[in-house]
Amino acid sequence: MHVSLANSESGHVLLLPFGTSGSVIPFIWLGRLLLNSGHRVTMITAGIHEKLAVSAGLNFVPLGSDVVERMLNEADLWREVHGSKVAYQHAGEATRHYVGAIKAVIAREGVPDLMLAPMICFGARLMREKRGIPLVSVHLYPMMFVSAHAPPLVAPAFRWLRKLPLWLRKAILAMPNPLDFMALPAVWKCCDENGVTRPLSLWLQWWHSPDGVLALFPSWFAEPQPDWPTKLLQWNFPLEDMAKEHELDPELTRFLQSGPKPVLFTAGTGQYHAREFFITALELTQKLGCRAVFLTSKPEQLPADLPSSVHVVTYAPFSMLLRHASVFVHHGGIGTLSQSLAAGIPQLVVDMALDQHDNAERLERLGVALSIPRSHFTTERALPLLERCVSDPAMRAKAGEYAAIMQTRGDEGAMIKWLEEKFVGQRKRACE
Repeated sequence: MHVSLANSESGHVLLLPFGTSGSVIPFIWLGRLLLNSGHRVTMITAGIHEKLAVSAGLNFVPLGSDVVERMLNEADLWREVHGSKVAYQHAGEATRHYVGAIKAVIAREGVPDLMLAPMICFGARLMREKRGIPLVSVHLYPMMFVSAHAPPLVAPAFRWLRKLPLWLRKAILAMPNPLDFMALPAVWKCCDENGVTRPLSLWLQWWHSPDGVLALFPSWFAEPQPDWPTKLLQWNFPLEDMAKEHELDPELTRFLQSGPKPVLFTAGTGQYHAREFFITALELTQKLGCRAVFLTSKPEQLPADLPSSVHVVTYAPFSMLLRHASVFVHHGGIGTLSQSLAAGIPQLVVDMALDQHDNAERLERLGVALSIPRSHFTTERALPLLERCVSDPAMRAKAGEYAAIMQTRGDEGAMIKWLEEKFVGQRKRACE
């Protein structure tokens, strides 16, 4: 266990996630570790995540806007290519709300010692430039490292990018990112209001914080490349699922114990437009003659009159649930896939948008999963893939191998010490 800093050196850390609960829960994991090391921790994000944060013992400041809720309600968020545009547009709009919330914290409690935020929280980077608050960019998935040496599968077009000479890949990736234009107008307006120099490109100037970058996935999942940031710490998957605050529902437990291991289906907790996904899921279970658990925060998306062989749950800790499942069919979110790896079960990824295509490809390389794009997720196309996931001993053996690898976690105190050095160093420079 990490030994806390002396009281005079303990700090106040702001956590500034943006997005679904899958984007927030890893920051809760960081918050728990920081609290255990004697630091004050405040999370600033959408109000829909307040219950999660408070239940973990974190101070919480709501964003003061429904921008995240509006983003999640847009069907295009989960469409290929369109998803990134929607995310950037709403992240740009959220900039002033993050800045306002950070300023409110400063007015009440003084300047914080450190900020931890994803790249897409542009308000955190703006306040770093304005007030000199150290900022660590927290990247939850490999797609955030758009390397010329090993281009992630950001979009289908990146398959041809990989075939080009390295010099040409570098030249292409040095060009302006079209996504910049979805967020820049709102970011520039907020910069002008706060006397901060406008970034000409979020992609080229604000992607990785110069103070440090924390990658929350292991090197065997994504190997570091020569053009990754130098001030980088690569760690393990967080594997946080709020199991300390939640037990399995008694009805779910009875269902799990009443027959063969079911197939688990989810389109993600932030997916509000998954009716077709669950219609296909139901048809697949009927074709296979298997039991199933459907997990969704929006049960109204489900088909009516589900059979008794299908159990519905709005939330369950994966670390508890997956040990009772035979296969996990999911969207390819980084938290979901990492829990599947830890459980050692085969996966069928129905990748939809954002980082999910790249995550799915990496799982297939490991030999633990098959994948199918959402646009191809029909009963006819998915059935042979799911049958293989259920019956292929080689895939199940590979899943078991990586579950064993996942048991080695490393000393989390080393990561906390690396974070502490950011604000301790800042204090020393301020006193010189």
